[in-house]
Amino acid sequence: MRHHIYIVEDDPNIQDIVTAYLKKEGYDVSVADSAEQAWEQTRKASPDMWILDIMLPGMDGYELCKKIRQDSEVPIIIISAKDDEVDKILGLELGSDDYLTKPFSPRELVARVKRLFKRVDVSGTQTHPASSGELSLGELKLNTEERTVFWQGIEVEVTAKEYDMLQIFVRNHNRAFARDELLSLVWGEDYFGSDRAVDDLIKRLRKKLDGLPIETVWGYGYRLRYNEEDGK
Repeated sequence: MRHHIYIVEDDPNIQDIVTAYLKKEGYDVSVADSAEQAWEQTRKASPDMWILDIMLPGMDGYELCKKIRQDSEVPIIIISAKDDEVDKILGLELGSDDYLTKPFSPRELVARVKRLFKRVDVSGTQTHPASSGELSLGELKLNTEERTVFWQGIEVEVTAKEYDMLQIFVRNHNRAFARDELLSLVWGEDYFGSDRAVDDLIKRLRKKLDGLPIETVWGYGYRLRYNEEDGK
């Protein structure tokens, strides 16, 4: 199956060059001049990867990145003339997977695209291997083949990273994980950004799975508490 990449960039020269290189590698490519145009065109069919410029007319790339991350974990690469560290960190904290500063080599961009697709499948699910079957911990059940989550008998929709975090906790319940360790396990060792991403993900899980005993280990990280005797 061919991967579909959506480029949001208002510079026609960059559009043409990047499109040509990606198509040469066998990818399907769509292009938009604005974030609004791209968002409208992908409402019914999300691409397998986004390449976003930051400085766009109207809605900027940061805002589009936030909107994408509200319901999707597909890879996002930001390309921008902004090369300050704070801009890179902001982009990564908003959910992008990589940040490339202009001017850049199209070959380097292609290499980063390939690297991300090796780590992520078509649906945006990270390709961490999992044993087949079901993982259970009290009222929490994970289907490792379908990557679905059930809490108190009700299926709960979770993102790919939320599922990965839950699987780590279930397999290692009662173990305390440092924030930077969770960042590496869920986002990958090459992730460059703040561990606030871990806090935000934990906050979402606590909201979706109300009552699940994810405990804060102050000054360190988090653990999923489970009492074998009480079954909770």
